[in-house]
Amino acid sequence: MLDVEGIHTYYGGSHVLHGVSLRVGPGEAVALLGRNGAGKTTAIRSIVGFTPPRDGRVVFEGQAIERWPAYRIARRGLALVPQGRRIFAPLSVRENLLLGVRSSGWTLERVFALFPRLREREGQFGGTLSGGEQQMLAIARALLTNGRLLLLDEPSEGLAPLIVREIGRVLLALKAERLSLLLVEQNYHLALRVADRVYVMNKGQIVYEGTPAGLEADEEIKRRYLGVA
Repeated sequence: MLDVEGIHTYYGGSHVLHGVSLRVGPGEAVALLGRNGAGKTTAIRSIVGFTPPRDGRVVFEGQAIERWPAYRIARRGLALVPQGRRIFAPLSVRENLLLGVRSSGWTLERVFALFPRLREREGQFGGTLSGGEQQMLAIARALLTNGRLLLLDEPSEGLAPLIVREIGRVLLALKAERLSLLLVEQNYHLALRVADRVYVMNKGQIVYEGTPAGLEADEEIKRRYLGVA
């Protein structure tokens, strides 16, 4: 579904990504792990068109999209849950959701079934929600765009353990529906719970590719690049 092929991305003169390659198959959940500053968010920004790569290719469902504007990439079927949630604080939960609605597929009723708490707070302003509720709202809004690949940038960031488990439940439910997922995370245990395959980044490069079981068994990679004992 998604093939990222040797991309090099820069911020001005700063070379951030150095030949990053990764892939996501149809119905597959893939996790991209790494410490702060490893280049994970830049990889997401390169894929969705916010910071286009200077070299390399981004191919979605057979179509090269690395030179497309972000709005066109979104219409093509990539849905983003951005780091920091980026909901519209002055709008109600319902209004935030309606911004994402497309003509078919996911509906308000369907996302309310997945996130009952959002139904309870339908008329509440987005800025008054808890961090966990805002993350649920960001995921629900992305689902309503009916993208075929959902990219999530640090969805567990700053959340209490109970809410992280709830986010994990939601991601597993989406995976069961065969929605393709690319999950950028620092939460090692959440990522391995959800992912079929795992990549690890360090200093703008992929330093590991394999299965969750393979990563779990690789003490050197976990210690050196993830700080996991």
